[in-house]
Amino acid sequence: MILTCGTTKLYGQGCVAIRGFSSGGANNLGGNINLPKGSFQLQTGYRYFKSFRHFRGTHEETNRIEDGTQVINHSHFLDLSLTYGITDRLYGSVTLPFVYHNRSSMYEHGGNPPNGLGERHETSSHGLADMRFNLGYWLLDPAIHSKTNFALAVGLKLPTGSYDFTDTFYNQGANRDQDLEAVVDQSIQPGDGGTGFSLEMQGFHSFNSRFQMSANLYYLFNVTETNGVLTRNGRSEFSAPDQYALRLGMFYNTNVQGLSAFFGGRLEGVPSDDAIGGSAGYRRPGYVYSVEPGINLANRNYNISLNVPIAVFRNRVQSYEDKVRSADSGNNVHGDAAFADYVFNISVTWLFGGMKNHATSSGPDLSLLKKN
Repeated sequence: MILTCGTTKLYGQGCVAIRGFSSGGANNLGGNINLPKGSFQLQTGYRYFKSFRHFRGTHEETNRIEDGTQVINHSHFLDLSLTYGITDRLYGSVTLPFVYHNRSSMYEHGGNPPNGLGERHETSSHGLADMRFNLGYWLLDPAIHSKTNFALAVGLKLPTGSYDFTDTFYNQGANRDQDLEAVVDQSIQPGDGGTGFSLEMQGFHSFNSRFQMSANLYYLFNVTETNGVLTRNGRSEFSAPDQYALRLGMFYNTNVQGLSAFFGGRLEGVPSDDAIGGSAGYRRPGYVYSVEPGINLANRNYNISLNVPIAVFRNRVQSYEDKVRSADSGNNVHGDAAFADYVFNISVTWLFGGMKNHATSSGPDLSLLKKN
């Protein structure tokens, strides 16, 4: 997706955090989309977005940009994934993700004007994020069902990324005259501190040699409620929230060998309430609908894919803590979050090992590129 941050958050808004996800099997459609037994698929994926538009519910607070008080997150993600064909239908994958985040704000460094100092400063974070392991299975025999197939996968996410990363905050203390080392905002923490498992589905249907439809569905169940790290103000612990994504699209094979175009839609988000366990702690829940154009260039063993989801609808929903505070105070409490306009995704895939002749891939990369 990608939401990121402002005053309340997850890539959260001030930042809604979708930390990363991916459908692990064969990433491309073609005459034979499954990964043959004994074959490997190595994929490098890069993702970037800038979040700066503040939303409270579906309402954009345009005054934040007009007043210059918006929170700006620049987020870079690099994912290295290796998938192995255990059989012609069963596959396993491991993803090693790395991140770099830079965040600038006024409210964290002496406050927004008119009551605050109005000084903009930056914090950043970097390093390994949360590793993921997947095991998937194509429901139909690819040797027989070459035009339609579906794969189901289960995944494990481990808390390998730092979730207590610190940096320097300026103008702190009662007199706003101290520089202090403190935990950075949740939206730029490399990891969320939670152990979780995911359920994923990917499928395709070829109408003819030109048009093919694809679908992806993903849900991450974070069984950890909070990760034990207090927010910078010390009022609550960071939450380890669930995540979800849905992708549906169509691609068109052009007259140029190996070149195809893709157009689809995405829904990505962080729920207010988790499916399993508690939902306490600090999070910025919300979701984004995006339209997604893309292009793909493939040959027998290599594939390059470029996709740019463009946000068309953004909603920062009430968090669990917002609802509790609303009930306790009798006043409506609804935090904000900063969202991106678009996300830049590029991936390079290499097939090797196993069978000598890999199937030619004629479609775009259909994997859900990793969030968060």
